[in-house]
Amino acid sequence: MREGREPGGSRARLAQARPAESLRSPASEPASELDRKFWPALSLYGLLALLAWFTMGPEKVLVMGRRVEMRWIPLLVLGGLALRTMMARRAEKIRSAGEKGGT
Repeated sequence: MREGREPGGSRARLAQARPAESLRSPASEPASELDRKFWPALSLYGLLALLAWFTMGPEKVLVMGRRVEMRWIPLLVLGGLALRTMMARRAEKIRSAGEKGGT
């Protein structure tokens, strides 16, 4: 170990300098921050859906006794994630409106 250096070095200083606010969850961010991230997130879901559609073939699998094209399965998952993203944005708008009106 070099002389004159503290244990932990620059990592310890960075950890001390980093504010606790940067460790907040996305739900605690201001509504405008969530709005800023919303449209790129939906665009990426759409891009992933297109890639899944054109990458996977039309092979069929049995799902609950019915034959379903495999390419629909990732679309269903991505659609669920997009719906969850939309619901989270809407819930945050309702919460922020309640805070503004309740104070």
